[in-house]
Amino acid sequence: MFKELAAVYPGSFDPPTNGHLDIITRASKLFPKIIVAVTDNASKQHMFSLDVRVALLKEASAGLSNVEVVSFSGLLANYLEKINTFILIRGLRALSDFEYEFQMALMNRNLNKNIETIFLIPDQDYTFLSSSMVKEIAALGGKTTGLVPECVEKKLHK
Repeated sequence: MFKELAAVYPGSFDPPTNGHLDIITRASKLFPKIIVAVTDNASKQHMFSLDVRVALLKEASAGLSNVEVVSFSGLLANYLEKINTFILIRGLRALSDFEYEFQMALMNRNLNKNIETIFLIPDQDYTFLSSSMVKEIAALGGKTTGLVPECVEKKLHK
C-alpha cells in the first residue's frame, strides 16, 4: 500500500457502472484515501446531472470508508494542484482505452510534471462495460442488472 498518498479517480461517471465501482474498490485497497472526482465533460451529453452522479457514487461506495466522492470543474491538473495530490487512477478495459489514456497521462504530466497515472484493469466481467452502452441499453428498455450498482439501476429505470 502507498501509505501516505491519496489518489484521485476522475471521470464523468454518467452513469456509474459496476466497472467504475470495481476500480474504486481495487484502488481503495492500494491507497489510504481515494477521491472520486466527478466532472461534467463538455463533449458528452449527460443523462444525469452532476449532483445526481455524485449522490449515486456516494451511495454505491458507502461501504468503502476511505473513499470520498466530490465534484470539480476545470482542468484536472489544476484540481490536483489545488488539493495537493498528484496520483491519478484510471481504468483500462481494452487496447483502445490504452491509446486514449496514454495520451491523457502524457498531457497531464506535461501540464504538471508531478502527476503520475496508475492504470488498473477491471475484473474481466466488466471489460466490455461502458457508461455509453448502459445508457443505450436503458434507453431501449433493456435490463441493466449486473451492469450498474442497484441505486443506479433504480435511477435509470425511473
